[in-house]
Order: sequence, then C-alpha cells, then structure tokens
Amino acid sequence: MAGLEKVILGMGNPLLDISAVVDQALLDKYKLKLGDQILAEESHQPLYKELEERYKVEYIAGGATQNTIRVAQWMIQAPGATTYMGSVGKDHHADLLSEVACKDGVDARYHVDPETPTGTCAACILGGERSLVANLAAANNYKIDHLKKPENWSVVEAAKVIYSAGFFITVSPDSMMAVAQHASANDKYYCLNLSAPFICEVPPFKKTIMDLMPYVDFLFGNENEARAFAKSEGWETQDVAEIALKVSKYPKENGSRARVVVFTQGKDPTIVATNGKVATFPVTLVPADKLVDTNGAGDAFVGGFLSQLATGKGIDECIRAGNYAGGVIVQRSGCTLPEKPFGFAWC
Repeated sequence: MAGLEKVILGMGNPLLDISAVVDQALLDKYKLKLGDQILAEESHQPLYKELEERYKVEYIAGGATQNTIRVAQWMIQAPGATTYMGSVGKDHHADLLSEVACKDGVDARYHVDPETPTGTCAACILGGERSLVANLAAANNYKIDHLKKPENWSVVEAAKVIYSAGFFITVSPDSMMAVAQHASANDKYYCLNLSAPFICEVPPFKKTIMDLMPYVDFLFGNENEARAFAKSEGWETQDVAEIALKVSKYPKENGSRARVVVFTQGKDPTIVATNGKVATFPVTLVPADKLVDTNGAGDAFVGGFLSQLATGKGIDECIRAGNYAGGVIVQRSGCTLPEKPFGFAWC
C-alpha cells in the first residue's frame, strides 16, 4: 500500500519472551495465576533460569506494544508503515529483537542502555492459557530524551496513529504525555491499552491513566481490566458494557470526535462504546483442537484494529481485522506470524 510510511508509531517495553509449556507445580512454586500479567519481583528471579533448564523454551520477540506493532505491520504489508520505540541493552537478546523487527518490516528505534541487559518475559503456558512475568531490565530505562531527538520526533510528526500499552506507564509517563498532547493538538489518534489490572490498582499508575485520558481517542482493554478500572473509580457495577460507556464519556481535550472504548471478552462479544451508545461484535471462535497459545491474542487484536484505523476504515472493519489477527495468533506459539495474512480480504 502506497503512502503509509511511518503511519503507526508504538512506544513500549521491548522484551524477549522466554516461552514454555509448563506444569501446575511451577505455577504454584512461583505463585503464578493463568491469565495474569505481572512485573517480576525478587522471588521471581530464579524463574527464568528454571524455565531454560527444565523446560523446552522458545525465544520470541515480545513486549505488548511491540507485539501489536508487529501485527499491524504484518496486516498492512507495506515495509516501514510502522515504527517502534523502547529501550534495550547492548547484548545478544537486543540483536535478536532488532533482527525480528527488521524481518517484519518494522522500523525499530531502540534506545540502547549498555549497562543493563535487555528485558525478558517468562511466558508460562498451561492448557492454552498463559501467565506472564516481565523482568523489564533495560526496558525500564527509556527516557524522553530519546523521543525528543530530532530524528525520532520526526517519526512522531509523521505518524497518524500513536499507541502504547499501559505497561509503558511504569517506565516513561512523560514520553506518553508528550505524544498524547501532540496527537490531540494535531488531530491524530492517540490509543492506549489498560493492559493489566495492576495498572489500574497501583495509585501512581492509575493517576497517569487519568492524566492521559483527556487525550485518549481509543482505549482498549479486556473484561478483567475494565472491572479493575471500575473498582478503582469506586463504581459498584461489574457490567463491562456499562463501564465502557461511562469511560467513553470522560472529558476529552480534542472535541472533534468522541472517544471510543473497546473491551474484548475472550470468546464473548467485543464491546464498543462511543457517542453515548454501546455496540457488541461477536467473536469467531477458534476450534479447541486448534488452540495453541493465548499469549499475545489481545496484542494481536489491537494490531489488526490499528491496521485498519490507520488506513481510514470504520469501526466494523477495525473489529473484523482485530478478530482475524487474534484468531491467527492463538493458533501459534507466542506472538509469531505466518508470512502473510492469508484469508483476510481488505474492504
């Protein structure tokens, strides 16, 4: 597709996923729950070595935002349509991430921290579900100075869609605010993902969400994150559609268009709230015998969605592409992609 160079910018925490099918004993040992996404604490540090020594592991380019950007790039199939920024170390893991990004057609603008190793994420898989434990390491050291370099800020200026997973709130909220305000002032789309319940539950992180909210055009999340957000606001409702509608009505800096809130619910219909209305979109279920790994399904959904948003499509097409991309990812191990999005027809 012509004219799409640098149309989508993602900013987040680049991680190398160490992915393995594990047993319940390992989950119990490290007090991990399927479906959780947490930051590693001291007690989790031996997990990474144990995975590599006791289980058959795969090394996969990861990090929620990077996954989304890779999927968007794959959907668009135009080299250089996407750019990604984050912080890595100066090591072999960083080289692997750069190789994958280049192969996928993503323009990776990594900040390199020579003193800290590249971040990793343990993806512990059992029964098609996963528990993620992220050790941010160098990913935790991204600074706004890298963003403000002329060669990088020019990418911000070129982008039409800017996206971050909520995990980046723990690293560089000032970078997020800078691009969010730029997007609002220049009538671009700023998109944010709640990403995990703890982002809503930890007061400093929740404050950043609320600081960013006036600039958010598209807010993504799943049903657990939606309910965690509602609880943090003191709402008694657990109804995901009601929560989406309430969030969509929060004040917005750029009043030229309404905020769109998109909450996925696994196999249940996706909820979209905007302009005072709620719509539901059914999910095409993947047969149980084809389900391999849910790791990255939510990231892939957003990647598919953004691929259509960046090319001027409506919400229906954005959702259709998101469901398609998510359906592809759950049939593969980790956020890995076939050569092309075979079977998806652009409208």
